[in-house]
Amino acid sequence: MIDLNKNFRKQVLGVTCAIMAVAFVLSTGSKVLAQTAGDAAEDAASAVTAPATPAPEGHGLNRVIKGTENWGEEHEINVGKFIQNIGKSTGIYQMIKQQRVDPNPTGVMQEVKETPQTDWGKAPGWQSLIMIAIGFLIVYLAVGKGFEPLLLIPIGFGTILVNIVGAGMGDLPDGMLAIIYKAGVGNEFFPMLIFMGIGAMTDFGPLIANPKTAILGGAAQFGVFFTLFGVAIMNMFGLNYNILQACAIGIIGGADGPTSIYVSGKLAPELMGVIAVAAYSYMALVPMIQPPIMKLLTTKKERMIHMENPRQVSKTEKVLFPLMLLVLTILLLPPAAPLIGMLAFGNFVKESGAAARLSKTMENELMNIVSILLSLGVGSQMTPEKIIKGESLGIIVLGLVAFAVATAGGLLMAKLMNVFLPKGKKINPLIGSAGVSAVPMAARVAHKVAQSEDPSNFILMNAMGPNVAGVIGTAMAAGVFIATYGGLR
Repeated sequence: MIDLNKNFRKQVLGVTCAIMAVAFVLSTGSKVLAQTAGDAAEDAASAVTAPATPAPEGHGLNRVIKGTENWGEEHEINVGKFIQNIGKSTGIYQMIKQQRVDPNPTGVMQEVKETPQTDWGKAPGWQSLIMIAIGFLIVYLAVGKGFEPLLLIPIGFGTILVNIVGAGMGDLPDGMLAIIYKAGVGNEFFPMLIFMGIGAMTDFGPLIANPKTAILGGAAQFGVFFTLFGVAIMNMFGLNYNILQACAIGIIGGADGPTSIYVSGKLAPELMGVIAVAAYSYMALVPMIQPPIMKLLTTKKERMIHMENPRQVSKTEKVLFPLMLLVLTILLLPPAAPLIGMLAFGNFVKESGAAARLSKTMENELMNIVSILLSLGVGSQMTPEKIIKGESLGIIVLGLVAFAVATAGGLLMAKLMNVFLPKGKKINPLIGSAGVSAVPMAARVAHKVAQSEDPSNFILMNAMGPNVAGVIGTAMAAGVFIATYGGLR
């Protein structure tokens, strides 16, 4: 009992000392830490009456700290003002009172000072809260549902971080996300590195072994160009897309995230955030979107067609293929050379075998690092000014239409080819759906659907031919758009 009383007295004594210390600081702090307005006025008066005599520096509490000679009331220590500023610095207060504008053409968010009346039509703080919720939803889809976690997790966190009102992570020139976007997302740097990594990870052997499957990869690009008509229809219903934005939206149909980012950065950077999220989302949803279309456009007999495995391709063929692809691109479609060139470079390093360390770096460490930075940069574009509007919803719809049409285009082209192919050489139409650029997911989905009809039917390697051809086809479509409209921006 005695020990408890002693401890209690010690606690009371400690609290009392703490209160006295706080009172002392508050009573003398304005003198110790900053000169008051009265001191500043006195110094100014003395300077006028006796300009030739230097002002005394003072001592003790009257000493003027160097650099505070002109400080006024705003620098005084005021308990009420201090507590008020703490309240104003909270995210809740700023979401309610502050509004956001988007004056920067690069799309990097900046804040404006508090205004007497919030303009609710210009992305107020509560819309930032909605975007943060969307960011958490993206993270949930990546982790909980397994939808492209390597890409959607950093995109989700980028969305959350850039929409924290008051954090300034998307503000130029020093915001981290703004630096990432300016360094490699808003230009072609990060997409080029991604294509280099894709090249190092891709085996073009199935395409080389069966060149006619390249036609299926080309047919799948019909969805990209069909979207241009869809954009025109959307404009008839009151939305406002120009031809540059239409081209950037159309690339979503190729289910190629890096190419979508590359084209939107060139033609429509203001739409990059929603285009990138739509492209990667549809890539992740390939197992859900494509099977119904496959079964709708093919018969059970067609889905059960067996194909021989592609022949073994020699190393010489694999080494020469990226070089020939690059030469053809240079001669026929130079605007596609950046994408195709990096793809060819990565693939050549892999297939040559002369620089195994470089190849492993491209497809592992470098690919992982760039994917993180690219995805964070994409997430930094997910601000209310761009997302919470009708045009963004239209992009989601158009992207889905483009992807569905691309899948149907590959399937129908395969059926058409079977009309002219001899019996015994016909192809399974399901591999036509793999003509989109989602490598290797689209090929796996085609193989899975075929096995659902006949477990002994293995078409995975056959489906890889149009799948890798789709990567080249989407890059070519991007080159066509850039060549045609790139000079208009």
